[in-house]
Amino acid sequence: MSYSFSLDDVAFLRSRHGEKALEMVSGLALTPSSMLADIPEARSRYAPHDAALIETVRCRRRAASKLREPDALLLTDDALQQATASIVAAHRAAEIAERFPGAVVHDITCSVGAELRELVRTPGVARAIGSDLDRVRLAMARHNVPDATLLVADALTPTSTADVVLADPARRSDGGRVFRLDQLTPPLLDLLTTYAGRPLIVKCAPGLDHQMLRNRFGFDGEVQIVSLDGGVREACLWSGPGVGSGRRATVLRTRPDGVVTTFEITDDADDDVPDGEAGEWIVDPDGAIVRAGLVRHYAHRFGLWQLDPQIAYLTGDSVPEGARGFRVLDQVGVTEKVLRKTLTALDCGPLEILVRGLDVDPDRLRKKLKLKGSRPLSVVLTRIGRKGTAFVCEPGVRF
Repeated sequence: MSYSFSLDDVAFLRSRHGEKALEMVSGLALTPSSMLADIPEARSRYAPHDAALIETVRCRRRAASKLREPDALLLTDDALQQATASIVAAHRAAEIAERFPGAVVHDITCSVGAELRELVRTPGVARAIGSDLDRVRLAMARHNVPDATLLVADALTPTSTADVVLADPARRSDGGRVFRLDQLTPPLLDLLTTYAGRPLIVKCAPGLDHQMLRNRFGFDGEVQIVSLDGGVREACLWSGPGVGSGRRATVLRTRPDGVVTTFEITDDADDDVPDGEAGEWIVDPDGAIVRAGLVRHYAHRFGLWQLDPQIAYLTGDSVPEGARGFRVLDQVGVTEKVLRKTLTALDCGPLEILVRGLDVDPDRLRKKLKLKGSRPLSVVLTRIGRKGTAFVCEPGVRF
């Protein structure tokens, strides 16, 4: 269980003495094997705030792959887990500034301020307001985002006349992660009702059933599915004046030089594509495109086609930039005997297995195949019509 910070802890961490203490504790290894020595060292110098110091340093280290300048932040473990990655938050802030120039933006579930940090840095956002009921997290936000206006307020009690409202309902409770819309804190439908008629952006889990949200609850805004470096991060709901409807996939990728590229596709694009035999490549679309239901739209844009109209794998004679492609070597059946014979003949050793449309456990299948070769290969297992099919491919390549 993670440490529970107090307001006194936060006040200490923000003080000059606390800053010096954090520098000292940052020099400790704080690994499982070193903790028995590290804890007494920190306690002897900084009790009763030793645990707060250790937890802060450990949170900062975990935040390094997610948030900009993590060594300047105050965080809790739960807040870090739900915090929006800085690249995603910066992209959203830039989009808000483009859609609503000169807007005042109110993050009504600001927590420790991960979204606010990017809002205050974005030209075109006039002012950023943050509010939360958790006074400890709000105190951390005051440290993390000193240029934002912060206040204690319930997200379901409108407290500003901001041009745009931003919310990130908590998806965790004492019992762990929650999945139902009414289990979020605050509940999603309550947010949509409370701020009806105002521009509202709500960050949700990527697995959100947005089709059910439309059909059952009448949501008429835009659903944006966002991925970062191949991982689907969130479903973002945009609603209110100045916002259209439909679906959009936003694919963010970080190049080796640190530059972030953006690819977007919407359901306004043409989705007329055929299905047919495999081309030179099997193309695995980004998860944001799949979750947004835009596989056919993506295929049409890049001249690809489907193996089966119900399966998200695409095929073609080239691979779009940013996509992952598998050059086809052979097409065989899906029985263990056939796969083992084919892969052994190709001297296969390390094997990546991708599955869609079939009930196959890749790890279990890999163990059963008992391949002893040296050549790395990939197998794409899927269904074409009612028939299982395996595509034996060269290792996947990101273009």
